[in-house]
Amino acid sequence: MKEVVSSCILPQSHRTSSLRTIANMLDNGGVCGIPTDTVYALAASCKHPEAINRIYSIKERPSEKPICICISNLDQLRVINPPFSPLLWNFMDLVYPGGISCIVQKGEWLKKLGVGPAYETVGTNDSIMIRVPDHTVTAHLTDRTGPLAITSANPSGESDSTHHDMVITRLSDKLDAVLCDGYSNELVGSTVVNCTKINEGIIKILREGCVPTTKIMQLFERAKNTPGVL
Repeated sequence: MKEVVSSCILPQSHRTSSLRTIANMLDNGGVCGIPTDTVYALAASCKHPEAINRIYSIKERPSEKPICICISNLDQLRVINPPFSPLLWNFMDLVYPGGISCIVQKGEWLKKLGVGPAYETVGTNDSIMIRVPDHTVTAHLTDRTGPLAITSANPSGESDSTHHDMVITRLSDKLDAVLCDGYSNELVGSTVVNCTKINEGIIKILREGCVPTTKIMQLFERAKNTPGVL
């Protein structure tokens, strides 16, 4: 990996002070590279839509490609009581936390979650993709910050970043910080599942990532045969 002179700070993930530093940067409108349970991501706080727009510029990401939100656990959703069906709750209980992104219907519940300022900036007009990573560092960070807008930490169209050095080499001149956590857990991103028609007994795999389609469909069958959990 070639060495670069970085213009952003590079705290180490094993330090509590590092998480505090990154959280403060995000809360103040910064854009940071962070580890997840799959590959490295670019993150911005949902309190700062202008920071989310910076992500598009940093990645040269087409504006029509939506950005998802990341939360630390499902309890953050339960406490605001979104209008999810028992089947959707069952399915999410089985797949979260983990390397799966669920697309659900957008609604006013997002504002109660803390996405309010970024409501028009994340997702599409009528849907939102939710990530709940199975990663201690990411969970602790989002506990501090509230919902984050995230997308993979690579220039649009290029390979995913599987080590913090890849993020530093390719993007550090445009970022405020990279939270360094070594090699990523996976070589590819999350599997994306469209759940907007789950009440009709239908889910659709939009992108197969680190969790195979066969595994997703097995979990969906289990969800359909499990009593509702609200």
